[in-house]
Amino acid sequence: MTGYFIQAFIYLAAAVVMVPLAKRLGLGSVLGYLIAGVLIGPVAGMVGKETATIQHFAEFGVVMMLFLVGLELHPQMLWQMRHRLLGLGGLQVVMSALLLALIAWLLGQPVSVALAIGLVFSLSSTAIVLQTLNEKGLTKTEGGQNAFSVLLMQDIAVIPILAFIPMLALPELVEAARDMQTTAQHHESLSLVAGLPTWAYAGVIFASIAGVVVIGHYLSRPLFHYVANSGLREIFVATALLLVIGIATLMSLVGLSPALGTFLAGVVLANSEFRHELESNIEPFKGLLLGLFFITVGAGINFTILSEQVLLILALTLTVMLVKAAVLWGLAMLFKIRNSDRWLFALSLSQAGEFGFVLLSYALQNHVIPPETVSLLQLVVALSMFLTPTLFILYDKVILPRYQHTSNQQAFDDIDEQGQVIIAGIGRFGQIVNRLLIANGVHTVVMDLDATQVESMRRIQVKAYFGDATRPELLHTGGIEQAALLVVAIDDRESAKALVHAVKQSHPGVKVLARAFDRGHHYELKHAGADVIVSETYHSALHLGAQALTCLGFAPEVAEQKKRAFRETEKAASEQLYDTWQHGSEGQQYDHDYRKLFIQTEEAIRAAMQADKTGEQSRDDATKQG
Repeated sequence: MTGYFIQAFIYLAAAVVMVPLAKRLGLGSVLGYLIAGVLIGPVAGMVGKETATIQHFAEFGVVMMLFLVGLELHPQMLWQMRHRLLGLGGLQVVMSALLLALIAWLLGQPVSVALAIGLVFSLSSTAIVLQTLNEKGLTKTEGGQNAFSVLLMQDIAVIPILAFIPMLALPELVEAARDMQTTAQHHESLSLVAGLPTWAYAGVIFASIAGVVVIGHYLSRPLFHYVANSGLREIFVATALLLVIGIATLMSLVGLSPALGTFLAGVVLANSEFRHELESNIEPFKGLLLGLFFITVGAGINFTILSEQVLLILALTLTVMLVKAAVLWGLAMLFKIRNSDRWLFALSLSQAGEFGFVLLSYALQNHVIPPETVSLLQLVVALSMFLTPTLFILYDKVILPRYQHTSNQQAFDDIDEQGQVIIAGIGRFGQIVNRLLIANGVHTVVMDLDATQVESMRRIQVKAYFGDATRPELLHTGGIEQAALLVVAIDDRESAKALVHAVKQSHPGVKVLARAFDRGHHYELKHAGADVIVSETYHSALHLGAQALTCLGFAPEVAEQKKRAFRETEKAASEQLYDTWQHGSEGQQYDHDYRKLFIQTEEAIRAAMQADKTGEQSRDDATKQG
């Protein structure tokens, strides 16, 4: 028992030391885990013999991760992904497998071995890619979404690959490995489908998938209600783990991918009211197991074989990654994935994956690939996974800034129309203003300095121009001389203030309506000459405050009265507050006089609330007397 404690301490200590350091250096947590594994394994020799066993256990982190991914996807969303899933993902698996198999054949491998190698390396690392995309906030990008589609298709492809690999067995390996038949029979005894005819095997698979869907849809809700009523959080955690482990076990017994089964269960439970509770309970286990998996990958690198054949292993690793990246780049062009998203898509999926270890072991058990070749290829898989975080760093530090710079240097659009209203900025605020005006037949001219945002608007048939509204020539071509209004909704507060000042100086007849970020920005815009200023959070915050009063037991009409009293009291003091701010000390507008007046305004608001409360009580008393 003491030995287990020592091993657990070593693994945890390595993670605690290296992962925060890697994050601080901008390397990401995955590379931190891998480096930690290398340090405690091949470098220090503190662990190593048990890594293969622990790795099989830690791979369950991938299963949990796909369950959590499924919880984020509604079935209709999955249906919308079908073209990318089957087209993009299917083509990637087939093309990568064939090209890599061709290279293996040219290097002297038999056709069956070459094909098995191609299939093994066609898969990418779900664990590394999804973990890194989530960390870097790239999951919702076009490149991230397409990468997820391919990863999901790869997990589905594991099923036919597992069925196909035994057909590639080499007769000489089968003859030389008769002593492994006992092990093979043992594995068959843990299968529900061993020895079944094809039609029965298909029926068991269909019944298993249908069972997961039915249980997830109809039986999980009463089960979770029953457990939740106990009020014991640890039992709810146990139930969540029971669900994931049970489905993974069922999928394994029928020869399917456990990760695929739990993903399907997650999709079924995506609309459940217990979704967030499930996420919070599973997330810590997923994170620890994935971290443990990455450490075992680093610790399992055999530096003896690596040092003896370093050039060969490095050449094979780079060949695999370059071929896969080239296939992914070509598919990105075919499916119109553009700009930096194309690079993200190609670089993120260019490695081999954790299923590579599983398939290589499976190929060895089924006498498809010789043992010495398997040892070599396992190093190629591990090294490609080790190099992947550096590709994300390359994307972050080199590729993405170049595309952002290119976007900023892009030539402005030619504005070929003039509008009654010019809107500067089509972000979350400007969009709503523009939609309201267009819906009422008002012709607008919209400009924004973010080319990506302009392109997004065009995709939903909202006409917008890429251009800098602070440039006088663009305002001229947009019709500022004839426009009735200019709406300033620019995200940069200094640019917004400069635009208001410039337009009021050169076109005083144009009424300027501006969005303010906060109270200070409101004063700055007013000082610049804006006619109407709206703080972006003021009205929504007041509305939410009134809703909070209602939830606390105030009658809706009373909450509305108090909201109105708050707004009117503050409005009455707004001019005096602005004058005090404007005449404040140089470089210190929020001086003593302003702070004193602001405190007085807060006291006036509280007095107005109390007066409103007294008036309400008087009305109630009069009603009772009547």
